Amino acid sequence: MNIKRRRPFHDEDAMASMNDIMFFLMLFFLIISTIANPNVIKLMLPKANTTEQLAKQPVTLSVTEDKRYYINTTEIPLEGLENALTTAMGNNPDQTVVLRVADNLTVQDLVDVMSLGAKLKLKMVLSTVKN
Repeated sequence: MNIKRRRPFHDEDAMASMNDIMFFLMLFFLIISTIANPNVIKLMLPKANTTEQLAKQPVTLSVTEDKRYYINTTEIPLEGLENALTTAMGNNPDQTVVLRVADNLTVQDLVDVMSLGAKLKLKMVLSTVKN
């Protein structure tokens, strides 16, 4: 006696779980690739018995609300600012100038000071306050 099924049997592969696994793998590798920094060069540095630490004190250039200019704590007129910066930097080309500007000054005041730093080829960093 020949018994037939009502529905023919189809061989099925459960691919839904494979899609989930591939999706999670793709996310994992994308996240890891953004975290990893390929520009890092790992080096074993030589060891020394003594260390010498150079304390590079940055030069601070402050501009107050009434446009008074200070190098470290010394007030300087705007006309003498270029000479005073050159003197304060000395012979150290790696010296950094920390620029502290009052928040209510205009952008033009900031640009004037930064253009002076660009003219003297100084490394300038703008100091801000964390909110």
